[in-house]
Amino acid sequence: MGGAVSARHLSMLPAADDAWEGGLCLWIDDRSLGLPRRAGDRPVTRPNPHSQINQRPRWAAVERVFSAAAALPWVVSDTTMCGSVGTLALRVESHVAARDDTAFLTGREFAHFHPLPDGSLHLTLPPGVREEAIATGWAEPHPFADRGAISPLAVMVYAPRDEAEADVISRLVRASWELATG
Repeated sequence: MGGAVSARHLSMLPAADDAWEGGLCLWIDDRSLGLPRRAGDRPVTRPNPHSQINQRPRWAAVERVFSAAAALPWVVSDTTMCGSVGTLALRVESHVAARDDTAFLTGREFAHFHPLPDGSLHLTLPPGVREEAIATGWAEPHPFADRGAISPLAVMVYAPRDEAEADVISRLVRASWELATG
């Protein structure tokens, strides 16, 4: 799906190339979303394949997050190249893709949704948002992120259990999309 560039998109761009350091855009690194603390304990997960095995989501909540994400400008949904069968990927079109490969899980894929009954998703987040999402209980680091097998910005975001959680997770997906579109 394509989209026109708006003033909002242009205002997000760094003023000059010196806004880039080490491949990561500094204008988004320290951003915080002001996330609420996720209620309850973290779900139980397993490392390989990285999946959520309890606290099952409501289908309507997962569908709400995916539909909002797939409707973002320049996003194409397809099957993933790096997940289990049935995993749906979100990719950005090449003409808007960030210059930094760490903004992506693989290729131009910035997020993917695991099939039910799991419902969790993997995505990349700007460093400050990544730390905030982990600290407030919405995400955990991807187990391969520190091994160089996947972006160091990759996390698993837990599946939404209700509409309020779907809203918070949609904000995280949008932050991932902003990173991916540079």
